[in-house]
This record gives sequence, C-alpha cells and structure tokens, in this order.
Amino acid sequence: MTWAPTVAALEEIHARHPEHARVLYELAGAYDTAGDESAAAALYPRALEAGLTGDVRRRCLLQYASTLRNLDRLDDSLRVFADARREFPDAISLAVFQALSRHAAGQVHAAFAELLDVIAAHAPATELDRYRPALRANADLLRHLDTAIDTET
Repeated sequence: MTWAPTVAALEEIHARHPEHARVLYELAGAYDTAGDESAAAALYPRALEAGLTGDVRRRCLLQYASTLRNLDRLDDSLRVFADARREFPDAISLAVFQALSRHAAGQVHAAFAELLDVIAAHAPATELDRYRPALRANADLLRHLDTAIDTET
C-alpha cells in the first residue's frame, strides 16, 4: 500500500491548520508509516509542543522515540523514552519499546530486564505467579550488569 494519498490529504489539512496538535501528530504518523522518518521526526515534537494530551500524547511520544531509534539517534530516543516513562509510568507499551531502544544502544541487559519487568507486572498467566519475585530479582541483576560493564570501560 502506498501512503502518498494519505500524506497528501493530511498535508492539505495541515496547510489549513499548521499548528493543530492532532493534525501534526497524524501527519507525522503518516510520514513515519510511509518510510519518511526524517519528516516524521521533525513533526512529532511540534505536535507535542502544540499540546497533545492523554493517550494521544503517549502514543506520540512512543512513535517519536521509536522513530529516533530508527534514525540511529539512540541517545535522543532514550531521552524521549525516559521523559515519557516519567509522564506515563504505567504505560506498558512505552516500557516495551524503550527496551528496543536500550537494546539498539547496546544496553542489552537493561533491555532484557525491562521486558522481564513487564512480564512480571503484567503477564496474566497464573503459572507465573510464584515466579514473579524471581523475575523481578533477575531484572534487577541484569540492569546492574550494564552499569557494571559501563564502569569497567
């Protein structure tokens, strides 16, 4: 599927409403999906500054940070995820995609720890109930491994 018609339609709306937060967000998402991540990366922060709120703001932060990761701007991606996690501490999607950015940045232990935390906190499987403390303990151990590796180098 080509996203050119969608991008063109949203560009027309954007021309009429250049500072509308939701329009900026939707246009950024369309560019992102179309593979023009540079254009998307320029629009996501404008959408955030224009006043996105609630779930749409959370989604915009996730998409922006993921786009930064895809552009190999890993420090920026991790910074956006850290800010987003402070703003939305219970957002599972942010935790999972932050783990992808941690992994891309070479923080493989922290990435895996992040996913173990998500599983321990949110997996509904009853068979995991007795192992949740062990999952959390292993996550803590893994998180400290990346810190130990960083201080050794």
